[in-house]
Amino acid sequence: MDRKKELKEQYKQMRPDMGIVGVRSGKEAWCYIEGSQNLRAALNGIRFKLEAGFFPCRELMKKWQEQGGENFTFEVLEQLEYDKDETKTDYTDDLVLLLMEWEEKLLDQGFTVAKR
Repeated sequence: MDRKKELKEQYKQMRPDMGIVGVRSGKEAWCYIEGSQNLRAALNGIRFKLEAGFFPCRELMKKWQEQGGENFTFEVLEQLEYDKDETKTDYTDDLVLLLMEWEEKLLDQGFTVAKR
């Protein structure tokens, strides 16, 4: 029983990488971006939903079907660091601001940007 409690506590203390992920088209200056509190899960989820044919961003889904999955790259655009203040647990606002910054960066580089 103590082991079970210990594992639960370890899980609560886990801090997955968070930040902004992008899916870029290799055929045109087009990118889908999304903020996430778990980068690995976000990238895996996006790929899975695209391959299954039911991604919520219709524009990305359509491009994926037209261009083929081999013409897209999945990447972590920026990782958001945790605060040194251990009491902060909600990073939603930080991710929203970071997502806006990345949208501006990509638009300045000539990309068309889609997001959820």
